[in-house]
Amino acid sequence: MATSKVAVVSSSDYFNNFADRKPPDLQPLSQRSTAVWHCLAGITIGLGFWYLHWRWTASLNPEAIVFSTFVVCAETAAFLGSMLFFFDIWSEKDTAIKSAPITRDEAGLDGDGSIAVDIFVTTFDEGTSVVRPTLVDAIGVNVPEGISLKVTLLDDGLQTGMKQLADELRVEYLSRDTNHGFKAGNLRNALMQSRGDFVVICDADTRLFPNFLKNTLGYFRDPQVAWVQTPHWFYDIPDGLTLTQLTTFELTTRSRFASFLPAVGLPKYRFGKDPFLSDPVVFFDVIQRRRNRNGASFCCGAGSIHRREALFRDALERRSQHALSQAKRSQTGVSQRHYAVNDLQPFCYHVSEDILTSIGLHSKGWKSVFHPEVEARMLSPWSVSAWATQKLKYAGGTFDIILHDYSMFFGNMRWAIKLHYFATFWSYIAVFWLPILLFAPVFSLFTGIAPIESYSREFFLHLLPVLLFNELAVFWSCKGYNTHTGRALAVGTLSIQMRALYQIIRGRRPKFPSTPKKPGNRRDWKHARPALIALAIMYAAVAWGVFATSHRYEGHSMSLLVVNTFWVLWNSGAFLRLLRMSLWLPPKQSMRTKSPKPFIGVARGKNEI
Repeated sequence: MATSKVAVVSSSDYFNNFADRKPPDLQPLSQRSTAVWHCLAGITIGLGFWYLHWRWTASLNPEAIVFSTFVVCAETAAFLGSMLFFFDIWSEKDTAIKSAPITRDEAGLDGDGSIAVDIFVTTFDEGTSVVRPTLVDAIGVNVPEGISLKVTLLDDGLQTGMKQLADELRVEYLSRDTNHGFKAGNLRNALMQSRGDFVVICDADTRLFPNFLKNTLGYFRDPQVAWVQTPHWFYDIPDGLTLTQLTTFELTTRSRFASFLPAVGLPKYRFGKDPFLSDPVVFFDVIQRRRNRNGASFCCGAGSIHRREALFRDALERRSQHALSQAKRSQTGVSQRHYAVNDLQPFCYHVSEDILTSIGLHSKGWKSVFHPEVEARMLSPWSVSAWATQKLKYAGGTFDIILHDYSMFFGNMRWAIKLHYFATFWSYIAVFWLPILLFAPVFSLFTGIAPIESYSREFFLHLLPVLLFNELAVFWSCKGYNTHTGRALAVGTLSIQMRALYQIIRGRRPKFPSTPKKPGNRRDWKHARPALIALAIMYAAVAWGVFATSHRYEGHSMSLLVVNTFWVLWNSGAFLRLLRMSLWLPPKQSMRTKSPKPFIGVARGKNEI
């Protein structure tokens, strides 16, 4: 069992406070819960069609037909997104875990000898204090019978002390003169200088558990499996403080104020819990796990293991296809795609190299497997700047794929897998209709113009059942996880996604900044400005609506005021979360240094960590 120090990200050794945390035990959805979820989903879809039919045929406001049509179009797009989400998470089917292959033939490999595995630890500017424990844990991974293991540090930032660290820990060290191709270029450089049959991808802070290889290599007994993805677990997410702790611990004024924003006076509420909405459990334990039924879980980079043969076969095919395309375009005078494939790219040179490479492999008929148990721990973004950097990178990469790499979907990819990817892309192009839904109530409060003919009893009879059963369906399907954080993220990142889309449309290449791995130590109002502006407009609309209704201005009524004020206050909650991110700072007491502790682990059935 490997033991090591916790990643030290600052002189205060802040993250040592989380060294003893254990990963969650992610249980499958029971058959009974699945049946209830399917029933609720069916009712929700039926009620949704009934509501939209009524909206399109009997509720449009003839005196504001343009505004009314825009709103119902946005509602229709949102309902389509809900149906895609329901398809995405419809049922759960974990791939049976098998023992790690002992011979090359069992792993679908040619030749004789042992099965070679490379663990690549990529770094750019994270520093040796973050990378050291990652390397120590990689070295300490248990090696199954018949497997040979090599750990390599890929230093893409030529950082001071990295070469010495690699020499000290006796691992391979690779670097290069440029950052061409971002992380994908760094991985290519390593793949060209290594011979591992399987490659484990680790970010600088990805600390593998000892049985990572034992629990993932068995899936490669199927020769068509190209990669296995494991869940991301951020072990450093703040638990928050109870009201009693809040009055006991020494907090900064800003941190205390930020903690009270979401709910004041709740004795059991944990103030400051997961301030940056970083917990990815819904994405991995619900979305990725359910996509596995169709072999459609995509690579998320860190914590994944890949078959070398699949990466290089796909890279060779892409280079051949690009050469043909380039020849045709040179004849017609069409300008080239700004990511020219001039060299072999096992991982696509792209800011979102993981999902783009996944699309390419899936379109060639390769399979993926999602392993449902946590096999590594990582650090989460711990400042609003780090959070915004990460979200901008994700959004820019996704929009770039949507606009420039859509042709990859016309390969041999099965329709079910296409729909899973489409569900991801649809959630991003919500930037076109989400602002309409957010600010339609604001428009109504300012103008007295409603998006429907009247707020009648018939309106509530059509709307409320849809909302109620949708909430129940999502809650039941997501195992009781808090799904409101996902909705808050959709709203809170709206300005970031718009910025990313604008940059891509203008032809600006997405950048690949690394996510900072250190606690925030100051406020950052820059990223809160969109939220502050939105909140100011929303609350001004409510104030004006109250004034206009009390003075009986034309179009303003009590029903219009109540309905739209409710939606404005509901939507403003998401913007308040973004404001909270900008204000939040770690408690001062947590910044005191603790002695580093080894990760002891806990037995969890077949997986012991």
